[in-house]
Amino acid sequence: MILLLGGEKGGTGKSTLATNLAAWLAVKGRDVLLVDTDVQRTAANWVDRRHLLSGVPAVHCAERRGNVFHALRDLAKRYDEVIVDAGGRDSEELRTALVAAHQVYVPLRASQPDLETSLHMNELITLARGMNPTLEARVLISMAPTNPSIKETVDARELLQELSALIPSAATISERKVYRDAMTEGRGACELDNDKARAEMAALAGEIYGDTDGEIQP
Repeated sequence: MILLLGGEKGGTGKSTLATNLAAWLAVKGRDVLLVDTDVQRTAANWVDRRHLLSGVPAVHCAERRGNVFHALRDLAKRYDEVIVDAGGRDSEELRTALVAAHQVYVPLRASQPDLETSLHMNELITLARGMNPTLEARVLISMAPTNPSIKETVDARELLQELSALIPSAATISERKVYRDAMTEGRGACELDNDKARAEMAALAGEIYGDTDGEIQP
């Protein structure tokens, strides 16, 4: 399966989600490829750091630019799972990845500037479905505040219900230092000792790939 983490807004946690899901799949024994389409190379740098570790399952990496449609479809024949980390902008990479992907997740912060970009992403996904009618699309609240008194996440979910092409994810990923630590170390939260982060990633992975305690769905 080709999973795309994409969106128009930078700084919403796309690379964090891509690398953590890649690590989760690798721990589950899947042959996973992380495709970095962004010149900043955040995901590729994470893979470089992971290659220096011992005792962790491998995550493979490829970097592609421009029209990535044919490359992604070809790579999906060679690996169990392909995860695409697209940069935070409307680009050729994002648009062609939308046509190639089986699922897309659009992470957004629960803030007005981020929520405003969801309208254009809704349009892009609608256009992509003209050529990729089976594309599944969800919007995910990412980097959410952990303070229960802050109601931004609840308010954002209500607004996102109005999008025609995007289904709100049942998962929520919070702003936690452990995700930054994992990125620095070349690991996933599933490989670190933080129960809340592990549970968040397990919930997201379960929604995407199936039962987290059983077999991953093809």
